[in-house]
Amino acid sequence: MFDNLSDKLEATFKKLAGQATINEVNIGIAMRDIKRALLGADVNYRVAKKFVEDVREKALGQDVVKSVSPAQMIVKIVSDELTEIMGGENRPLNLDVKKSPAVVMVAGLQGSGKTTFCAKLAKRLKKNGKNPLLVAADVYRPAAVDQLKTLGGQIEVPVFSLDEKDALKAALGGVDSAEQNGNDVVIVDTAGRLQVDEDMMAEAEALKKKLKPEELLFVVDAMIGQEAVNTAKVFNERLDFDGVVLTKLDGDARGGSALSIKQVVDKPIKFMSVGEKVDDLDIFYPDRMAQRILGMGDIVSFVEKAQETIDLEKTRKMQSRLMKNEFDLDDFFDQLQQLKKMGTIQGLVEMVPGLNKMIPKQDLDGLDFKPIEAIISSMTKQEKANPEIINGSRRHRIANGSGTRVQDVNMLLKQFKEMKKMMSSVTKMTKSGRKILPQNLPLDKLLKR
Repeated sequence: MFDNLSDKLEATFKKLAGQATINEVNIGIAMRDIKRALLGADVNYRVAKKFVEDVREKALGQDVVKSVSPAQMIVKIVSDELTEIMGGENRPLNLDVKKSPAVVMVAGLQGSGKTTFCAKLAKRLKKNGKNPLLVAADVYRPAAVDQLKTLGGQIEVPVFSLDEKDALKAALGGVDSAEQNGNDVVIVDTAGRLQVDEDMMAEAEALKKKLKPEELLFVVDAMIGQEAVNTAKVFNERLDFDGVVLTKLDGDARGGSALSIKQVVDKPIKFMSVGEKVDDLDIFYPDRMAQRILGMGDIVSFVEKAQETIDLEKTRKMQSRLMKNEFDLDDFFDQLQQLKKMGTIQGLVEMVPGLNKMIPKQDLDGLDFKPIEAIISSMTKQEKANPEIINGSRRHRIANGSGTRVQDVNMLLKQFKEMKKMMSSVTKMTKSGRKILPQNLPLDKLLKR
């Protein structure tokens, strides 16, 4: 999302790298470039203007530490200011209340991803020990109730709905159902429209008045740029919501909404949705997002995501097999499945400091697990355990069975052989205490057709 902004900021910092001191001239040039970069990322003009003024003031007021270069000092100041304009710190959901159930009301325009977010939030809360109930109060959009029921079935969370077009009755009925069945959190999916209108806002106000939600979350599509900020402003004036959810951050959004909303409506961004799967929901941490914008990665989120998704027992077994040089295509397939649970390759690469520079974005665009999975799934158990037995006729059979080409099968087998060889050398070096790692991991070739 922030690729273009990150590149422009990095170019600005490089210009300062050769400067011996911070002064009015080089700071003026740097702030001009940063302002252009922010506006190019669709950041609200007033927010961008205030941002560069604050950075300029702090930069000129700083005595540069002897061990820190002017460029490094500016990076630190910009990082702090980015964190500040996005909210300063994470604001968690306020669900630790005495009454039960706690109510979360979700509002936003049609097409913003409200219904999918409700399911994602329910799954996250369930994973954290809560017993949520989803309530279908979007009674106007065709198939909205069916969509929520389908998503609820996928995550094994009950969905309450009524066969009548009365959103308030459905919402209150959902709360009553939760009280009777022991659900401690009610997530109410409300109706949206293609644009803000009086009927929608009046209904949302009535729902808020009756439900008295602990959290009223406004869901907005990051892809619509500054219109996201304008819509947030209108909703906040009428509903006074508690927090923002940014969706579709895995798309081509320029990021301006993430950098502008907090300053315009003075409400924190609480979650960001980074994909279409029910697991693709992250807590929004302003400081971590600032680091990612500046190309510093987000290793804390990477580790947290790994801890949430990776099967430790499987990983231990794989490590044991790796040390014995028994790693086969079945093990490789299992590792791919665990990696997929962590999110998109692009998102993971952005989290690891420096890795996004080592692997250019254009090299990631063509990465696809599906051909690899299809090829491995078309192999027999014996072939997965002993790839060396796969001769010409077997390769043709595997290619036909997986809907790929023989060349794709050949490439996979070749790259797997190289990877296994590399892993074997790493294992030997680890046992001997050496810490030298091979430099050329053939990941791009392995995943590209």
